[in-house]
Amino acid sequence: MAARCGDVRLSLDTLAALDLRVRPPIDPRSLRVGIVHLGIGAFHRAHQAVYTEDAIAAAGGDWGICGVTERSPAVLDQLAPQDGLYTLAQRDADGERLRVVGSVRELCFAQADPARVMERIAAPATRLVTLTVSEKGYRHDPATNRLRLDDPGIAADLERHEARTVVGQLGLGLDLRRRQTGAPVTVLCCDNLPDNGHVVSGLVGEFAAHLPDADRLLEWIDENVRFPSTMVDRITPATTPADRAQVEAELGVQDDGVVVTEPFSQWVIEDDFAAGRPAWERAGAILTGDVGPYERIKLRLLNGSHSTIAYLGALADFDFVADAVAPPTPFLGVLQALMTDDVAPTLDVPDGFDLGAYQEQLLRRFANPALHHRTVQIAMDGSQKLPPRLLGTIVDRRRAGAEPSLAALGVAAWMRYVSARRSDGGRELPVDDPLADEIARRLRGRDDPASVVGALLSLTQVFGEDLAGDDGFRELLTGHLRMLIADGAQRTARRLAG
Repeated sequence: MAARCGDVRLSLDTLAALDLRVRPPIDPRSLRVGIVHLGIGAFHRAHQAVYTEDAIAAAGGDWGICGVTERSPAVLDQLAPQDGLYTLAQRDADGERLRVVGSVRELCFAQADPARVMERIAAPATRLVTLTVSEKGYRHDPATNRLRLDDPGIAADLERHEARTVVGQLGLGLDLRRRQTGAPVTVLCCDNLPDNGHVVSGLVGEFAAHLPDADRLLEWIDENVRFPSTMVDRITPATTPADRAQVEAELGVQDDGVVVTEPFSQWVIEDDFAAGRPAWERAGAILTGDVGPYERIKLRLLNGSHSTIAYLGALADFDFVADAVAPPTPFLGVLQALMTDDVAPTLDVPDGFDLGAYQEQLLRRFANPALHHRTVQIAMDGSQKLPPRLLGTIVDRRRAGAEPSLAALGVAAWMRYVSARRSDGGRELPVDDPLADEIARRLRGRDDPASVVGALLSLTQVFGEDLAGDDGFRELLTGHLRMLIADGAQRTARRLAG
């Protein structure tokens, strides 16, 4: 596909040596920054950065991206020597398609240079601030969507006025923008939070209310800042050294920023912007007045199923999702029943949307053998992911008088995962969660199913008051957890999925 370039790094200087078919459809050198993106991980680079590049190619505009890495300098170290360029590798059973993406024009590490992040948010050329920082990045209680003002990072940002958290960056950056130019701007959350625009607006408002001159700041935000909601979808597993080696062999240059993803991609955006936007609809995005129905479908069907298969698959000693759903395992039946019996009755389906076809498409995507999506990667941050992915379904079905057995199995599998910390085969399972210490404290000395369920249901910041006090749900979880302990994940799944 590409001319061999020897042991050289992908960059603007080496771009011309690549096959024309893999080069960006725009000239990266001519692109000025118009978007600040907080959380420039693999998902953003596989999703919004690609839509943005395609929109610029179709309709023009200075919508280059300043990518902010939040917790680690790793992405900066990968992309800065490459002038922000990276290769996107789309893979499925039919093969691989490579493209080099050039829409990222600047990079910044927030922890090393918080002032620069605020200045970029305040800059007149910036018309959009977008975010993919994962659920835990918002430092909120997922059951209530309230900002944790006692979070050490939030408290430090409020005290020092030096933003090192995402909500602090937004609050202080918007305040600086108000004081410098007052130019309008849009904050576009692209994380898996229900009604994510409204949630982020509320968190920023709570933070801003504790800053000096809060009344003027809140009034300015209300008049000049928009917080549209979005729904995003593209499976993007963590890149491995083998992935980088494979792309280098094909491309002919070294690329430390390779991102691997699937061909499928979807983006639904509430069309409410304060200062313009790229022509994302020209790149395939759906612009709408109401994201809610699409968002609920995706969160509950795709993400709810993904979390369920992650915990069950990891417990059953499967490294990858595709292997966990492959026959003869019973997990494909679990996901089918979860979608049909528990989730589908809770959804409002937009006109013209084929829900059955969407479910079948999801199962095919999970089974994509070319995507090595690790179960333990999806299992991270379960305390933040359960409310939008599974608990919302459970609440709706309980209010309807139903027993959501398969959705409860996903929650019980999480409880087994975080309490046992070992698979059915005895392999250690990592618990990577912002509430990991609190979970461990509550579980200390508890191993019988009823005690474990009671200890974890008492996390009201996750389960809320309704589910924590629902005796029927408690009994359902206890029964499922007892089966998981006694019989293992596969036998339990086979019994419950029929």
